[in-house]
Parts: sequence; structure tokens; C-alpha cells
Amino acid sequence: MTSEKQNLIASFQVDHTRIVPGIYESRVDEIGGDAATTFDIRMKTPNQEPAIHPNAMHTIEHVVATFLRNDAEWKDRIVYWGPMGCLTGCYLIVKGRPAPQELQPLLLRAFEHLRDYEGAVPGATPVNCGNYLLHDLPMAKWEAARYVEILTTRARYAYERTKRLDTAGGTFYDS
Repeated sequence: MTSEKQNLIASFQVDHTRIVPGIYESRVDEIGGDAATTFDIRMKTPNQEPAIHPNAMHTIEHVVATFLRNDAEWKDRIVYWGPMGCLTGCYLIVKGRPAPQELQPLLLRAFEHLRDYEGAVPGATPVNCGNYLLHDLPMAKWEAARYVEILTTRARYAYERTKRLDTAGGTFYDS
């Protein structure tokens, strides 16, 4: 199958030239009659500022995932936390369909926790992690401090989607 015959997935329908850091609903899926919502936890402006270094992102993944899965209020609703391939943020999948604004207090607590974190990175051992040496706690803390500032002063909760125009001559995307 060629790319011309495939539909763009939800995360590629976002105009990445206009997105800024924030918390965005990326998609909602029905699984066994229940909603599972994927959130785009955008930490960087794509293609305009440096991506998060892989070592720092790996540490963000470990510390924040551990925090989220232990949060008394949300732990039973957290399905997944992990990095975007572009290294400009993470995906968070939760049970149900909360609004992005409802996640702001949780994510603020998680990133404050990371910003202030001291000690060994959770799960960063050869037994627990497939690349346990790929970590950078000081840089992850720096990124967390920056995202805390964004969440408290200028978080965004809605982004524009790329519009698709189907015509007899082909499919066009306005991006």
C-alpha cells in the first residue's frame, strides 16, 4: 500500500507549524465500550526550538510515568505515558474522556516532582530498563522546570487540525 491511499493518523493532522507547548486531546478511542483518550503533552514548539535530548527524555519518561502510576487520584486511569518520536513531548493515555484542562493539575504536580527530584532514576537498572545508561537527570529537571513555567503561565488546550480537501483531482492538506 502506498502513502497516497492511507489516511493521515490523528497526530499528523495537527498543523505543527502552529502548535505551541500545552496539553491537547489527540484522539479518543472506544475499547470495550469505554473511552480511552490520548493526550499530546507538548513541551516544545516543533521545528522552532531544540527537541528534548534523548537521555533527558528517557529520564522524563521514567520519573513521570512512576509518578503518574502512583498518584492516588489518577493511578487507576493511567494507561500509558511515553515519549513522542519527535522528542517535543509525550503521549498520555487515560481511561475516560477528561478535558485537557482537567489534566493540568496532575501534570503540574508530576513535573514539579521531576523538577525537584533527587536520587536514583526509578527503574534505571540493567534488570528494569532496556537502556539503563541513557539517562540525564539534571537535563530532565531543567526541562521539567521549563514545562512547569509553561503550565502555570501559558498552557494551551486546543490546537488546529490540518484540513483535508478531497477533489476529483486529488487530496490536498492545508498546512
